Amino acid sequence: MHATERRIFAGSKVAHCRCCIFVSVRPLSSFFVSRRKVAGLFFGLLALLGVALHRDYGMSWDEPADRLNAFVSAKYVALRLAPALAQRQPRLADIPDLSRHRDADHGVLFMLPLVVLEAVWPGPDPAEWAYRRHLVGFLLFVAGGWAVYRLGRERLASWRWGLVGAGLLVLSPRIFAEAFYNYKDVVFLSLFALGMLTLTRLLRRPTLGRALWHAAATAAAVDVRTMGVLLPLLTLGFGALEMSCRPVRRRQLARALALYVPVLAALVVLGWPYLWESPLAHFLAALRSFSQYAKPLEVFYWGEFVATQALPWHYAPVWVLITTPVPYTVLFVAGVAALGRQAVRVGPGRWLRRMSARRDLLVLAWFFGPLVGVVVLHSAIYDGWRHLYFIYPAFVLLAVRGLRALVAVWRRHGAGRGRPWLVGAAAGGLLVLGLGTAQVAWRMVAEHPFQYAYFSFLPGRVVEQHFERDYWGLATRQGLEWVLAHDPRPVLTVGMDERTALTLLINSKMLAPAARARLQIVAPAEAEYYFSIHRWHPGPYPVAMGRRVHTVEAGGATLLTVLRRP
Repeated sequence: MHATERRIFAGSKVAHCRCCIFVSVRPLSSFFVSRRKVAGLFFGLLALLGVALHRDYGMSWDEPADRLNAFVSAKYVALRLAPALAQRQPRLADIPDLSRHRDADHGVLFMLPLVVLEAVWPGPDPAEWAYRRHLVGFLLFVAGGWAVYRLGRERLASWRWGLVGAGLLVLSPRIFAEAFYNYKDVVFLSLFALGMLTLTRLLRRPTLGRALWHAAATAAAVDVRTMGVLLPLLTLGFGALEMSCRPVRRRQLARALALYVPVLAALVVLGWPYLWESPLAHFLAALRSFSQYAKPLEVFYWGEFVATQALPWHYAPVWVLITTPVPYTVLFVAGVAALGRQAVRVGPGRWLRRMSARRDLLVLAWFFGPLVGVVVLHSAIYDGWRHLYFIYPAFVLLAVRGLRALVAVWRRHGAGRGRPWLVGAAAGGLLVLGLGTAQVAWRMVAEHPFQYAYFSFLPGRVVEQHFERDYWGLATRQGLEWVLAHDPRPVLTVGMDERTALTLLINSKMLAPAARARLQIVAPAEAEYYFSIHRWHPGPYPVAMGRRVHTVEAGGATLLTVLRRP
């Protein structure tokens, strides 16, 4: 081969390689600029993560009550719709009547279809249905994350910023863990976020179809928690504001709202059997029951046991602060400050005439309205701030707004039009926030499956001395598994304080049948192994109670102690 031919041949090989590289890189780059592909991959992987992890969590304190409430309503529906068939079912005799059930006023929309399926296909092991409920709850959380993504995408005009919002929601340790088993508060969070999405779509382009979708989303939220009444209040309030600021849409929006209200009322009653006989009276009773918790209960707060009715005004804000990752709180403050600066600069009147500003005001009302209402009205809440979880998506959206504002400062001054020190400060701040978020993700992995006991900046010793930890009692399952793995005897006696003994019973049912058969739950004085979740005994136990053989910890705080008695 001549030298010229060799050069041509070599050049053709280089060109061919460059072409191959270009062809291989181009589809990859096009993938990451494709909104549908990236978002689909994110939520698909999130759903698969739920499938992989849903068996790792124990059974929470409230799950048996939620299941029973749903069975009570299912019995009522069966007796109303098919009385002859229902009366031939022997299992119904063991289920209380709705009229005499203590928690009849609790919404059952989420659990009702699941218990119907359980009744039709019970299966050999009752634990399987508990795991299925965990998975369904998490998949609904994925839908709530999608709603946050859409809200962020539409408000910030960028699908990437919307995906950042969904990512921050997922990287929130307590919310992530409770998505598997908290069928009240995290389910309500997801449905409320979907309701806010349908509301923003309705306000932007009011049609009868969108009014129907929004009515369905609102009814679903109300039928899980009565606090869902905030959605129609926000709908009517911001609908009136929209009609005032956009007269051209006034007639369309008025027609849509006129359809929304009666359809909403009908769907709320349809999805809540407790309301069937006396809709208005029973709904008002449920609303009173939720706002004023009448059952005697004490919580451990700032080192003291306090009745729920006597908790100080700062209970909810403090719990929000100490359990939310610090980087998110910093970004939230930056986001609120950015919105406030914008409103002051252009004037409140001119600011509200902008559609984008009205959407920002809606998010601000979503977060601050319920929080201020709980503080001012002294509503009874307990177990941290879980009753207010539904405001957290608004918190996340405001945090994303703050992140975008910081990035804008960095870009604007980094282009040579500003002060160099400000560029460095913004870049340093973004780096610290990024590292802080990475630390949150690392803790979620390291502390799995106890993310529900996450405290953002408090040392474990401070947490033990001042706040409740595992009020759900889920760590009991890991304690039982440890005892069974380390004591080979065929029968083991276990016990717990009678006020928390339910967690021992229900978590033993989450074990494999063979392991479950080795356990015998007895009175605390008769138990070889004594379990404590420290709910009403926050400190360590004296030696006379037994020898500590196992603890479950998260973030340096003890969630569960197992004592061995002689």
